[in-house]
Amino acid sequence: MLEKTFEPKAAEPRIYAQWEDSGLFAPRAAKPTDGASDAYSIVIPPPNVTGSLHIGHALNNTLQDILARYHRMKGKAVLWLPGTDHAGIATQMVVERKLAAEGNIGRRDLGRDAFIEKVWEWKAESGGTIVRQLRRLGSSCDWSRERFTLDEGLNAAVRKVFVQLHKDGLIYRDKRLVNWDPHFQTAISDLEVEQKEVDGAYWHFAYRLSDGVTYQHPVAFDEDGKATEFETRDFIVVATTRPETMLGDTGVAVHPEDERYKGLVGKFVTLPITGRRIPIVADDYADPTKGSGAVKITPAHDFNDFGVGKRAGLEALNVMDAFGRITAADTPDVPAEYEGMDRFAARKAIVARAEEEGWLREIEKTRHMVPHGDRSGVVIEPWMTDQWYVDAKVMAQPALKAVEDGATVFEPKSYEKIYFEWLRNIEPWCISRQLWWGHRIPAWYGPNGEIYVAETEEDAREQALSDYDSEVVLTQDEDVLDTWFSSALWPFSTMGWPEKTEDLERFYPTSDLVTAADIIFFWVARMMMMGLHFMDGEVPFKRVIINGLVRDEKGQKMSKSKGNVIDPLNIIDELGADPLRFTMAILSGTRDIKLSKQRIEGYRNFGTKLWNAARFSQMNEARRVEGFDPATVQQTINRWIRGELTKAERQVSDAIEGGRFDDAAGALYRFIWNVFCDWYLELAKPVFNGPETEDGEAAKAETRAMTAWTIDQTLKLLHPVMPYITEELWAELGKEGPARDGLLMGETWPVLPDAFVDVDAEAEIGWLVDLVTAIRQVRAELNVPPGAKVPLFMHAEQKNDRVLLEHYLTIQHLARLGAIEVSSLEELSRVSGGVPFVVGEDTGVLRLANFIDLTAERARLEKEIAAFDADIGHVNKKLGNPNFVARAAAEVVEEQRAKLAEAEEGKARLQAALARLDAMKG
Repeated sequence: MLEKTFEPKAAEPRIYAQWEDSGLFAPRAAKPTDGASDAYSIVIPPPNVTGSLHIGHALNNTLQDILARYHRMKGKAVLWLPGTDHAGIATQMVVERKLAAEGNIGRRDLGRDAFIEKVWEWKAESGGTIVRQLRRLGSSCDWSRERFTLDEGLNAAVRKVFVQLHKDGLIYRDKRLVNWDPHFQTAISDLEVEQKEVDGAYWHFAYRLSDGVTYQHPVAFDEDGKATEFETRDFIVVATTRPETMLGDTGVAVHPEDERYKGLVGKFVTLPITGRRIPIVADDYADPTKGSGAVKITPAHDFNDFGVGKRAGLEALNVMDAFGRITAADTPDVPAEYEGMDRFAARKAIVARAEEEGWLREIEKTRHMVPHGDRSGVVIEPWMTDQWYVDAKVMAQPALKAVEDGATVFEPKSYEKIYFEWLRNIEPWCISRQLWWGHRIPAWYGPNGEIYVAETEEDAREQALSDYDSEVVLTQDEDVLDTWFSSALWPFSTMGWPEKTEDLERFYPTSDLVTAADIIFFWVARMMMMGLHFMDGEVPFKRVIINGLVRDEKGQKMSKSKGNVIDPLNIIDELGADPLRFTMAILSGTRDIKLSKQRIEGYRNFGTKLWNAARFSQMNEARRVEGFDPATVQQTINRWIRGELTKAERQVSDAIEGGRFDDAAGALYRFIWNVFCDWYLELAKPVFNGPETEDGEAAKAETRAMTAWTIDQTLKLLHPVMPYITEELWAELGKEGPARDGLLMGETWPVLPDAFVDVDAEAEIGWLVDLVTAIRQVRAELNVPPGAKVPLFMHAEQKNDRVLLEHYLTIQHLARLGAIEVSSLEELSRVSGGVPFVVGEDTGVLRLANFIDLTAERARLEKEIAAFDADIGHVNKKLGNPNFVARAAAEVVEEQRAKLAEAEEGKARLQAALARLDAMKG
């Protein structure tokens, strides 16, 4: 007999060990008959080696595990390939902090080789945390194939790709603007930049026109916006939130159609402090409606200005060093007093000088977004520096075509728009980072600055001999590659490329990729580019399934500062992995998943419901029977549940195949809770307790066997979503009846024939369910005491009369009825104190007068209807206010609309109940 409850804390480690020991995580052996459709592969988005399991990981890996377990049970050779990312900047930061905490010297004093050794030591000790946590979630990855983006095989693949792309002219070195982190002294990707809203200001500076130039500037306007008064000016006003960058200004831009400044295009201003002559240029970037309409241009310190500078041929002058300090290295006209000054100190000094010299015209306070390093927390500086780049524009074209032609599809399809938009407007990809932890760039420099790109230093030396008569000292590039570069090779490098391996032959291209929308450009698009380039035009995956973002129950982004973070490990400790997994699946159909602990607790109750159903079945001697054939069952309820199970199997299978995990979980929930537990087992009770006659015993035996068989099939269907509790039930229920062949995880997915759906049984039990549901609804609406045995008078079609009589005791029990009488319509009309209701074409009357206080009940209903009216009026007033709809957050407006719909539905339900009371015969 099953224990009273399932104890996940004790069962989960034991069950996971059984799975690992079974070898089922690895792909099954190849068969001579296998074709491409017999393999299913998926690569895990590699979490950072520094990371711990967060709720986003729980969602993403639950969905992947559902796919892997489902296709494994479908008989496919499944490879779910796991691994972790070396996470350059994050890992380097963790180890530097560890060294500091232990009182060691810093990495620069330690030296590169010794520091890298320390990082590898840390990885060996602490780098497996998230992998262990993924196991707790139930992830059925093939851990024997686990990869690391810095392991020896992937390192070789990275070097080969870099060298080949350089030969193809698709990797090059250039001086361009990057996101520069002055704390970590490195370029960082856009994904590592966090925009924070901060208090700031627009400082309005007057730049004096050079060569005695003046112009007429409008100062007054009529109602139509036409200038009516002008003043003569010998200056032009610009505004900036970063006064320190003005030391690097090389132009002022105005819109080409701006009448105020048309005559100034081609003229010059004299930059304060430096005395530098800089031109006034025309460019669409300048917005005539903002500020003065004129914009200072600093190409070396602003991404938009860099574009203007390129179009206008302006010089790009660096006025900061790698630490964010002012430097005159490129700008000798910057006074010596600013040399070495921190950028924010320089800001204060420049504003003070502007005020003193009279060219500060206004300080306009504002709150604005400022980029910060997500790891360092410091303000990011757009900075001009020499870096390595990939010609992403060229590489993007095949990646665009592959999705346009359907070689790779996105689910949901709407995410293709994000993919297309980014690739069609793609910029060169900066792939070098000024770090020590990572794939060191395979480029060496000769004494005269020549660059030799090669997979090994030996190959680089051979190249150098073409420029020198003898061997010379070569120095390898100090930089490492962007972490996303190695991640872009993940689908094929993890399978052994550049070697022609069996895994590549069997599992590439991969079947699915499950990932988040925020890395469509950083990862998905780059994997497409690299895969198509190096794998003979084959896409790396056939389908990309985009999962949503998990938020708190109010729709707010989770953050430690808000205190609204749900830790999946705490949930697993307290409630088990299965409820978390089921919640992730059933909520996965929206872009923003609103999650609360209460939701997860609710789905723990779902697991408990299944456990109790299995226990009830055991207590009623429902056990598996050797050779039982569900096609032969005779009892109506058994033919009905067979059909309902068949329909559920279709729904679950179709949903998982389509990547609609919410639909799959919803179908499972409805079948297990609403159909099997609430109806079938209730309908089976009279059979289990039936007469000990020959027919009664035959019905019991069939129903017991059918119950056990249905539970077995249900466990198979539920297993991909809730693997632990289903595996435990499979083992425990297998102790009775024929011996099990092995673990549930290794079982075959049920594919049930269409003939299992019995239309007659479906109609018969469907009518019974509708009847009981209608009676329960009337009882609930009119507040009938739960213990009241209410008489029922029923007029039904002949076939339903038969159902009523055949299931008399069941209907009595389920609807809590007294006597049930089959009546004519005339007899129904004469039932005193009766409340009518309709079931399809049939009519029933419940005699309630003796069980409820009609006056009190009418007053209650009228009061609750009035309360709904008040709610509806209040919400309608809000939604009818254009200012509220325009200014309130979208989720707030949607919440109010949902509240309105709920109130209107509640009111309609109560009005129907009131109408029933009014229709009651005295």
